[in-house]
Amino acid sequence: MTITQEQATWFAQTFSQLADNVERAVLGKRHAVEVVLTAMLSGGHVLLEDVPGTGKTSLARAMAQSVQGSHSRIQFTPDLLPGDITGISVYDQKQGVFEFHAGPVFANIVLADEINRASPKTQAALLEVMEEGHVTIDGVTRPVGEPFLVLATQNPVEQAGTYRLPEAQLDRFMMRTSLGYPDHAATVRILDGAAARITDLAPVVTPDALVGMTDLATSVYVDALVLDYIARIVDATRFADEVRLGVSIRGALALTRAARARAASQGRTYVTPDDVKALVVPVLSHRLILQAEAEFDGVTQEAVVGQVLLDIAPPTRREVE
Repeated sequence: MTITQEQATWFAQTFSQLADNVERAVLGKRHAVEVVLTAMLSGGHVLLEDVPGTGKTSLARAMAQSVQGSHSRIQFTPDLLPGDITGISVYDQKQGVFEFHAGPVFANIVLADEINRASPKTQAALLEVMEEGHVTIDGVTRPVGEPFLVLATQNPVEQAGTYRLPEAQLDRFMMRTSLGYPDHAATVRILDGAAARITDLAPVVTPDALVGMTDLATSVYVDALVLDYIARIVDATRFADEVRLGVSIRGALALTRAARARAASQGRTYVTPDDVKALVVPVLSHRLILQAEAEFDGVTQEAVVGQVLLDIAPPTRREVE
């Protein structure tokens, strides 16, 4: 079933209200807020590459407050264990049974702060839950509920005492973006106390309504020409001279899902090439593995993806419509 125009209009209005609400607490970061919302409504997760103090925790809390959801924050450290994330079973001597104590991953929005500071074994504890939406402990599978969004952060500057995220972990993130420092005008407003307190934010939608929006996004129409455009972009990343390993099929599927959500957020029932182009960099760039020579020469993943966009001609709007 294809989304109706009336449903798309409601989706766009609700999306805008959510973004407005979150931006009251995270001033001057409209683009980043919309990227994270698009990922959430596509059933994906986001990696925020940013220095400390840019508002990542505020973003996670504001998102949870706006959707009447729960949130948790996990501070990743070298001594963090997988059970500290997923939870553990504790033996109750009085009852004579094992009782499960849920970990912080059982929340609607989970902030995984400085994820690259934990050991690879602990990082891997997030793999199943990010992909499947549940954790398995002692042979028992427990769903974490919906909506579910992991916002993981890592400092791109400080590398001492960190573990590089493996490709399998990076591929689980639908998008990679950053908040960055606010501009001058936003900084002045923050210093003047204009940023709303998280507790003052009024909920915009319920968790059930957000799940409904996610379902609506999946029914946005994608023309065969747009699918062909996505496939050509993905293929081009695999054959770029600077790339050792290009985008996987998971990346192509993620781009398609995200483009659907973005189209709905614009009040449309169909995806255009512009929806794809707007999301190519945050969805695909972190999935590329560059040649060592290219990295040494200062080539970035974003630059490679940007060049691919220039080289691949999109279908015209008239053709798609």
